[in-house]
Amino acid sequence: MSGLRRPWSDNTPKEKQHTPPVSRSSFSYPFSVEMSTAATITSPRRSIFLGVDVGTGSARAGLFDESGKLLGSASSPIQIWKEGDCVEQSSTDIWHALCAAVKSACSLANVSGDEVTGMGFAATCSLVAVDADGSPVTVSWSGDSRRNVIVWMDHRAVKQAEKINSSNSPVLQYCGGALSPEMEPPKLLWVKENLPESWSMVFRWMDLSDWLSYRATGDDTRSLCTTVCKWTYLGHAHMQQMNGKDSRNMETSGWDDDFWEEIGLGDLVDGHHAKIGRSVAFPGHPLGSGLTPTAAQELGLVAGTPVGTSLIDAHAGGVGIMESVPELGSEAKENDNEAICHRMALICGTSTCHMAVSRNKLFIPGVWGPFWSAMIPEYWLTEGGQSATGALLDHIIENHAASPILANRAASLKISMFELLSNTIKTMIDELKSPFLAALTEHIHVLPDFHGNRSPIADPKSKGIVFGLTLETSEKQLALLYLATIQGIAYGTRHIVEHCNAHGHKINTLLACGGLSKNSLYIQEHADILGCPIVLPRESESVLLGAAILGAVASKKYSSLTEAMKVLNAAGQVIHPSKNPKVKKYHDAKYRIFRELYEQQLSQRSIMAQALE
Repeated sequence: MSGLRRPWSDNTPKEKQHTPPVSRSSFSYPFSVEMSTAATITSPRRSIFLGVDVGTGSARAGLFDESGKLLGSASSPIQIWKEGDCVEQSSTDIWHALCAAVKSACSLANVSGDEVTGMGFAATCSLVAVDADGSPVTVSWSGDSRRNVIVWMDHRAVKQAEKINSSNSPVLQYCGGALSPEMEPPKLLWVKENLPESWSMVFRWMDLSDWLSYRATGDDTRSLCTTVCKWTYLGHAHMQQMNGKDSRNMETSGWDDDFWEEIGLGDLVDGHHAKIGRSVAFPGHPLGSGLTPTAAQELGLVAGTPVGTSLIDAHAGGVGIMESVPELGSEAKENDNEAICHRMALICGTSTCHMAVSRNKLFIPGVWGPFWSAMIPEYWLTEGGQSATGALLDHIIENHAASPILANRAASLKISMFELLSNTIKTMIDELKSPFLAALTEHIHVLPDFHGNRSPIADPKSKGIVFGLTLETSEKQLALLYLATIQGIAYGTRHIVEHCNAHGHKINTLLACGGLSKNSLYIQEHADILGCPIVLPRESESVLLGAAILGAVASKKYSSLTEAMKVLNAAGQVIHPSKNPKVKKYHDAKYRIFRELYEQQLSQRSIMAQALE
């Protein structure tokens, strides 16, 4: 069932910032254009796929060719408001930013709008509120109507999450046993309880990536990815309808009405779930009649360009990387469908998401899922995560006394602060006569739960711990704290992988993408701590590629998401763990301390709770 169509009248996109590049049944004609070059009069028609990714701080766009090669990308910043646990954005601002990014990317790649064969959107799992006219409805204490997006990392709804989790609804078993305050039902309940006027005005509640697709096409069909992963929708209600060749909109049959009634949100059931989604589709399904004329003009593209049903940004990263494995010969081809089940994708940015798939559903306490067809069709998705990784490293650096000096030096050398810190760490090995790099942090231990623990403990109240502080405030001390924080994050990933494998997974290879995957120290420490190889993709922009793959599938260039992944994914460098047994022994010891830090926190929390009774 398609949603309502309406003309849009947003203003001209703001000034952009760009980064240089490092079947459909309703369409009977191909979206490809004949090109010419200086060397030849004409060249064969080519397919170009556009991916758009809206992250926490920017909107990005990337164009890819038929081999999955990045032709050009660009980004544009987006505004964010942070006040305590409340983190908000503006959907209007986001749309303007992505329009600027798309136009800039096309310019950089020398691609005209009529060459784009298909496009797809990926975004953070933020919550968007709009009225019947599609205008923003405030979700902010401030009353500012621009602020109509509750950002994924917002933790205002901790109490609402606890209330919902006390219901023991059957849907909770598909969320690791408990909803996170980062998911949508707790946020919806918070708005109803605290902003009743806004609650009464909202006509559509949408995940951000679904809203982007709706804004582009006028079709408010929701994605199985967003609804299953963040809204408690039971996607496996459609198992009998799954047919990659005939993917179509499906009436929503996976909502558990009793759940919504029980948690106090029964009004969302009204009108066949009109406010939260009356139809769903598999990722990559073509929406409506493609881009509306208004959206096409704003994006600099052509009306009718196919748009695929969206993905959450981390899940788009999974689509853009899960088949990025080296060619290992015929023996690796023995069971293609099973091989992918031994991999975990790390999408490392502001936060990190840990994506693994299986043929059978695996219930894992404290880990989200199993989610049917939420990322790759006909596979059950397990989704672990750490709520602050890149954000935590930024926090550690920016709040250190040596940060201003370090920032000035990095700027003068025209390198990042991460790179400068890594260089400092390398010089300290000889200076401190350390047997190996990791041993520099012998006396510093970090529990990285500065924004709670998403997986596998699922404790939003968990706090970060730094053990081993002194009065020293030098750049070298910051370098050691930086290294210890990277290690703490990697121990958290090891905890997630071990927990998943203990409950039925057989993960033995990691694939990494996102901003932190470009940090060689970060990746090598992860490989050493987990003791398994980490594959990096050929193209660094895996989330953009995953979004572009949605457009490729919507354009009918490929018959299924899986086929498109196998063609467009490609492996790059493989990072292997250290073969030094002393490195393994060292990390095993630090991992033991890492696990004990949380147990000590629980004990201390209990002591203080008793003292305040």
